Amino acid sequence: MIWSNFIFVLLSSTLLWLLALVLYKKELLKRLFIILGITCIGAFIVFLWIKLERPPLRTLGETRLLYAFFLPVIGMITYMRWRYNWMLFYSLGLALLFLGINYIHPENYSKTLMPALQSPWFVPHVVVYIFAYAFLAASSLVAVRGLYQHYYKSLDRKVMLMADNLVYLGFAFLSLGLLFGALWAKEAWGHYWTWDPKETWAFITWLGYLIYIHRRYHMPNVFKSSLWILALAFVILLVCWFGVNYLPSAQFSVHTYS
Repeated sequence: MIWSNFIFVLLSSTLLWLLALVLYKKELLKRLFIILGITCIGAFIVFLWIKLERPPLRTLGETRLLYAFFLPVIGMITYMRWRYNWMLFYSLGLALLFLGINYIHPENYSKTLMPALQSPWFVPHVVVYIFAYAFLAASSLVAVRGLYQHYYKSLDRKVMLMADNLVYLGFAFLSLGLLFGALWAKEAWGHYWTWDPKETWAFITWLGYLIYIHRRYHMPNVFKSSLWILALAFVILLVCWFGVNYLPSAQFSVHTYS
């Protein structure tokens, strides 16, 4: 039943968002189809939460599902705030990509939730990190665009402003994620910080974006190095998100829940 509902959501959201992209010049219809597609995924997440009797945030596939929900939301927010039309298309395309990955690699949904995850910090910690990853992924895409302009064209200063806005938002959520994680760790294991591999890479990721912010503040007219820092910071973020699971040290991590 879960799988059949997911296929329906995948097809519905894909159709609605494709209609939005086709009718991109008709503002009202574009927004309506995007919101309906987001609603389909949101309704499935609520259904899954009720069916599993736990937040659907435990596995990598479940976080991909949440990512597919929040990306279009963030795309709409940034579009309505700054009129970044490309950001809207990017967020929809990436959301469909994550839904497609979940279709190719279906989840083995389980109701079990280990004691460490049975905490009020579980949902806010994961949700703010998903928000952060969505904004920071977009900022890295802007960085790649900026590097292309730098090497092959003249760099548009609006690209740097766009990157800064996305990083500031993403970094704020990333900081909240670290704070919520520390409070959760104190409740679950008695320590705010244990230098677990996941915690270590989360801190390195946080430092990477802090370096970018520091660089932009003190050297606002130096673009090339700032763009490279931003592009490489996302590589560190990817290692933190799922790459750390393949490191030998992760075998002893308290963050290995599966």
